[in-house]
Amino acid sequence: MVLRIFDRYLGRQVLSATLMGVLLLSGVMVLGNVYKKLDELLGGTELPFAFILEFVAMVIPFSLIFTIPWAFLTGILLVFGRLSADNELVSLRMTGWSMPRICLPVFLLAAGLSGICYWVNLSLAPMAKDRIKRMFYEVALENPSALFQPGQVLDKVPGFIIHTGGRDGDRLLDLHIVELDRRLPRRVIRARSAMLESQPDVIDVVMVLEDAEIEELRYDEQQRLEKADFLRAGRTALLFPLSRLKNSSVRVNASMKSTEMLWQEVTGRTEDGPLDPKERMRSLTELNKRYSFSLACCTFALVGIPLGVTAQRRETSTGFALSLITATVYLVFIILADTLSDKPHLHPHLIMWAPNVIFLAAGGWLFRRLNQR
Repeated sequence: MVLRIFDRYLGRQVLSATLMGVLLLSGVMVLGNVYKKLDELLGGTELPFAFILEFVAMVIPFSLIFTIPWAFLTGILLVFGRLSADNELVSLRMTGWSMPRICLPVFLLAAGLSGICYWVNLSLAPMAKDRIKRMFYEVALENPSALFQPGQVLDKVPGFIIHTGGRDGDRLLDLHIVELDRRLPRRVIRARSAMLESQPDVIDVVMVLEDAEIEELRYDEQQRLEKADFLRAGRTALLFPLSRLKNSSVRVNASMKSTEMLWQEVTGRTEDGPLDPKERMRSLTELNKRYSFSLACCTFALVGIPLGVTAQRRETSTGFALSLITATVYLVFIILADTLSDKPHLHPHLIMWAPNVIFLAAGGWLFRRLNQR
């Protein structure tokens, strides 16, 4: 079927609105994730500018998972709302065109965007998530002193809570260190200053403390504080275990694994043999999430066109509000399935497909009614 002038016009209108939406929504999500993730992973650590740029580049693929379908839905609602308000659709119907023929360029665009989402969900986003986690450990390993920022509390290294009062070059000033054992403080150390010393091929570093005061805490069987021993140690050394940071930073969860690795875990072809049922269900749920979410653009095309025509409003706020409500309902099922991913008896991998099934059924019914008018 030959695409006519109106097909190109409609396709350009929806595509331009989608691209604008992707830029705006991705900008908001990237900025929010930059501040949130940087704080979550390394707190107030000062990071090189090149690291920030790479981090932003890695966050963008993750944001595209959500922004492409949402922007596409918003674009459809805005464009078809305007076409309906201007009676352009009525004019086309009077020439003998059916609604499926009018909407052909939108469906072709939906198929193309679904292909992009397929690539982002199955390949690009998992790789970016895995890289983000590993980047922070690499920075800490290259420059451990960057972890200690004046006036900041460092709690990203398991087993330690450290407050640094100030910095004088590489020298840390006014340190307060709490060593934890199963979340209970075991030692409280106060030191006037400290220097970090590292050795080749050794991950852990040594913290040399000056004018140190150590308070040893003991607990009874009910984990109640029983005794506190005070010791003035003067100059002493403390092992700072960056290896623990490595274990926590590079730990891989299902969303960071490649699609090939997930398939191996689901089919039991891993080197360690079959996974336990809960871990296997997490992998199976994540796998279904990637495939299901890749079809969101097709789903939103079918349900968005009737909603846009029915709204018959020019205001941008109306289209955005409808897209927000629709996308929120869609995401509720995704979040629910993620929450239940460790409960095999509830079949969360099937819940991942529920929004597509429900929206496609509702969209098909609405589109059929629209075509019969």
